[in-house]
Amino acid sequence: MLDLDSTDCQTCGACCSFSSEWPRFSTESDADLDRIPPTLVAVTLNAMRCEGDRCAALTGVVGTATACSIYAVRPEVCRTCLPGDEDCRMARRAFGLAA
Repeated sequence: MLDLDSTDCQTCGACCSFSSEWPRFSTESDADLDRIPPTLVAVTLNAMRCEGDRCAALTGVVGTATACSIYAVRPEVCRTCLPGDEDCRMARRAFGLAA
């Protein structure tokens, strides 16, 4: 089980992998959205493209080592999920990574 006090996002990745409904665009400007590679945007243009429940921008193995391939230009929903917050804990529980 991951220790929320000592584990950073790069050893988790659960928030990027637990729901295809999660990476929705909400407050991004058109200029911000234009910085995201088109191959990583859903056909509906309102979210990140997912492979199953996993964001297509996520690399690595959930719970072991992960990274966001577009970290610098990631959507607002990704920026607001912080290590240890309720969304983080919910995603980690979905993977059995936290109680």
